[in-house]
Amino acid sequence: MTKNKTYRIVQFGLGPIGQSCLRTLLAKKRGIQLVGAIDIDPDKVGKDVADLIGLDSPTGVLVSADADAVLRETKPDVVVHTTSSFLGSMYDQLVLCARHGAHVVSSTEELAWPYERHPAISAELDRAAKENGVSMLGTGVNPGYAMDALALMATGVCADVTGIRIHREVDAGLRRLPLQRKVGAGITVAEFEEKKATGQFGHIGLVESLHMVASGLGWSVDRIEETLEPVVSGKDVKTPFLEVKTGQVAGIHHHAHGFSGDEEVITLDLKMYVGAPNPRDAVSVEGDPPIELEIKGGIFGDTATVAALVNGIPLVADASPGLKTVKDVPLLRAFATRG
Repeated sequence: MTKNKTYRIVQFGLGPIGQSCLRTLLAKKRGIQLVGAIDIDPDKVGKDVADLIGLDSPTGVLVSADADAVLRETKPDVVVHTTSSFLGSMYDQLVLCARHGAHVVSSTEELAWPYERHPAISAELDRAAKENGVSMLGTGVNPGYAMDALALMATGVCADVTGIRIHREVDAGLRRLPLQRKVGAGITVAEFEEKKATGQFGHIGLVESLHMVASGLGWSVDRIEETLEPVVSGKDVKTPFLEVKTGQVAGIHHHAHGFSGDEEVITLDLKMYVGAPNPRDAVSVEGDPPIELEIKGGIFGDTATVAALVNGIPLVADASPGLKTVKDVPLLRAFATRG
């Protein structure tokens, strides 16, 4: 991490997570200079970012839909990118950032480990980054920390590891509306199955996390079994945004199992539903010595995702050129936390 460096930042994408990133970036007393903001929403374009996040004083940074112009005129060191979960629909945005000489730290879940799902796009992104002397990093709370980086860190004091079991349980009722909708809160089981069939429903990134853990340990995973099931509510539950009635879907139970031969060596178990009674993040390492970690109450994803992106700024800026994952860069840690 470059000491006393001030990074010029453009925020690309101003949905709920992007706006939370703005608040965090602007709250930093040192190390950060917000120089641009990009979004295609006509209700946001032309406004000072202060108006979007409820600040009293204007910042002078206006939202623009012209990404090329913003990047050309502001010359950012790093772009904080929060537009889509799916790499296939927006990887050209990342290439554009690279061509303007900007490093990228992105919340795109499929970017956390893009090599299996999108090998051609991964190669193009790596080539664009290297040609322009920049790096790209996909991170967040999950994928990017809770179900991959945290597990890899836990193995750091093990002389041998034979298995990894990762469990995450999230009360979706405490999270933002888009996430509650993403896990199907309030829909019927039949509607859940229809959405599941699209392949773009539920949590994105579980298999990416499994691949990252396997790669980080140098393991060969011969096959992966993945299941996605609805969690059906046994009672009426209200959140600040919606109501889940008895018999409706409260959220998801998502599993991914990685096998080496006939042996299951990695298990990821994610429960994310409204009214979850025991939110927690847990990692169990079968090794020498065995390790058991548990974060009681779990990691609050909305806040943690923003923190992971902002804390990733100096790491991506200092990385060698190319496409990176969180296992390729130094341990994520808090950045510019004191004045």
